[in-house]
Parts: sequence; C-alpha cells; structure tokens
Amino acid sequence: MNTDLNEYSFGLDSLVIFRGLLKNEAIKALVNLLSECSGEDTGEKIKAYSEFVYQLYKKSENLTDFMLELVLEDENSYIIRHAEKKYVDELMTECALNELKVIQKVAYLTSEQVCSDIDYNGFLPKWKNSATDFVAEYQKRIENINCCGYGLYSKYNMFIMKNSKVTPVRYPDEIQLSDLIGYKRERDAVINNTLALLDGKPAQNVLLYGDAGTGKSSTVKAIVNKYSSKGLRLIEVTKEQLRDIPHIIDSISKNPLKFILFIDDLSFSSDDDCFGALKATLEGSVSARADNIAIYATSNRRHLVKESFSDRDGDDIHRNDTIQELISLSARFGLKVNFSKPDKNSYFEIVKALADKNNIALEENQLSVQAEAFALKNGGRSARTAKQFVNQLINDRRN
Repeated sequence: MNTDLNEYSFGLDSLVIFRGLLKNEAIKALVNLLSECSGEDTGEKIKAYSEFVYQLYKKSENLTDFMLELVLEDENSYIIRHAEKKYVDELMTECALNELKVIQKVAYLTSEQVCSDIDYNGFLPKWKNSATDFVAEYQKRIENINCCGYGLYSKYNMFIMKNSKVTPVRYPDEIQLSDLIGYKRERDAVINNTLALLDGKPAQNVLLYGDAGTGKSSTVKAIVNKYSSKGLRLIEVTKEQLRDIPHIIDSISKNPLKFILFIDDLSFSSDDDCFGALKATLEGSVSARADNIAIYATSNRRHLVKESFSDRDGDDIHRNDTIQELISLSARFGLKVNFSKPDKNSYFEIVKALADKNNIALEENQLSVQAEAFALKNGGRSARTAKQFVNQLINDRRN
C-alpha cells in the first residue's frame, strides 16, 4: 500500500465526532478498499474497488459531494450542542475542525490514485471530485441551524412514525398553497398560526374540521412545503400512535426547528381509550408543552366523537362520561377552523379557477352544468370533487 492511501485509512480510523460516518455502507466499502490496497492480492483489490464504486453510485458519482452530504446530515455531539445552545469546549471545536479537514482530504481522493495501486489493465469505473471547503460549509450549517436543522431533519421535511421511530417520508405530497383554490379565510388562519410558531411566538394547537374533500389535510401539507426552508417540519401520527406523542416531544423539544405533530382524520368512538396522551399534551402536562411544537389535527367532526345510536340511549354512565371527555378534548384546541362544504357558487368558483389554470376552454354555463352533474354523481360538492371533475376534463381533452 502506498503511503498516501495509508494516510486516508488512518484518517478515517481516527474520527471521533464524525465517527457515525463509518456506519455508511459506501464508507464501509471505502475503508475495506483502503485496507485491501495494503495487501498484494489484485483480485481482492478489484473486488473491494468495485464494491465501493457500486455503493457510491447508489447515491452519487461525485465522492466529494457525497461525503459533504454525509457530514452535513450527521447527527453528532458537536452539532447537537450548537443546536441546543450549550457550551462547546475549545477541545471539541478543535477536534471537529481537524476531522473536517481529514474528511475533506478523503473526499478529494481520486479514482486514479486508487487505481495506480491496483495492478490491473482492464476497465475500472471512475468517480468525480470537486473543490469544496468542508470547514466553511459546516460553519454555514451551524449558522443556519434554526432553518436547516441537523440529522434526518436536515434532509427531509415530512415524517411518519414507524415502529415507534420517527421515519422520513422520502416521496412526500408536494402540494403547494398555490394549488389550493378557495377557503382563503380558513387557510390564512392556519398560516398565521404557523408563522407565529416559526417566529417563536405563542402558537395554538389547531383543529381543522368539516366536510370531507374540503382541503384540510392538503392545507397542512402545503403550509409545510411552503415554510420548510424556514425550519418547519411535519411528523404525522395516527390515532393508534397517540401514546408515542410524549416520546416524540421529548426527542424534538430541544431541536431548533419547528414541528407540527399532525393527526389526520381524527375521531374517537365512545369505547376508545387511546386519547389520554393527546389530552395530556393539549393540556400542557407533557414536557410542559415545548414552544417549538404545535399539534394540528383534521377531523370530519368538530367534537371528534363518532356517535352511535347506542351512545344516545344513556344506559351506560361510563360511556356517556367518556363521550363528554372526548367533547371537551376538542375544546382544548386553541384554534378551530371550519372547512364547510361549498355552496353552488363557491363550488363553481373553484371549478372555474382550476379550469382556467389548466387552459380548459368551455363556455361558463356548460362548465357549470357539467360540474354540478359530476358533483351529484360523486358525493356532492367539495374542493376534491372540483379537482376530480377538472382532471376528468383534462383526460377527455387528451383522448
């Protein structure tokens, strides 16, 4: 093994703050490649080289860009201390700066340097490198940590809970506020509350309730897409995962980003017993209600209760007490926004706006008659029905 490659290997082995990088499959393959280059077996060198390039190509053909992305996404003690505004000792700072220089040197390693140590005349795939100052880029990340975040939260905007673990949504709904027609007053109320959260001001927990298809969930997701660059993230929790809320809050309460805990289509029956954690959170008794978190829930019911005929009989005192507790739960949302089913005029305004946006040329009266007929056949007027109708017109035009 030549001396230069030895230096790269020792540099990676010496990482402390950024040691988490060594868990990455491509970096593991690189470490193995450097190790094989210390031997004399050309076959093993070729295998190790090909495995590294295989792992690298899964993410990038540029080693420098790939390693910079790993560094900026790494969740380590140094970045966490900065994020939580804790004291960072000069010894840790010195360690971090030196490791960044080591990682940059590895990121500049060229395929030609490695191939020169492999006695083989056949084809071996290459990778690219680029000039990047890792120390400067990392310093920028620290300076902008309130909007960029760290770890997985620096790469993704929307998350779900999977096996009690926050998991990124790799292909989230990319809906934009500009895609949503109508309901401006309702949407503005949710936007203004979200801006208060982003500004560090008191923000309310929000209940968006009303008829199906009126854009409640789309509003929340579009707001997150709009303000993700300002540090807004969304973690979606199902009703069955409400007990995970205290754990989630504990894990993100000191994070510099702002979070919406999103519960879609929330409702309870009288025999549900999984609303305790949500109630405790809304009352502020869990983690003293972190000021970087707000709960946004959507529901078709203002009082969140799925009432059955047996619930109305009044023959079960405990059940009735539970219903009253559930009704009081909705009162704990500081902001309640009603998305009601549009009347005929409002429905047509949505249809017309969507038709204009998609360059559909139909006489207004004809458009109105067809839109009404479509609504009658598809569950009534709603923003969703309007969109479905316009999509059908687009498809008819293509055919």
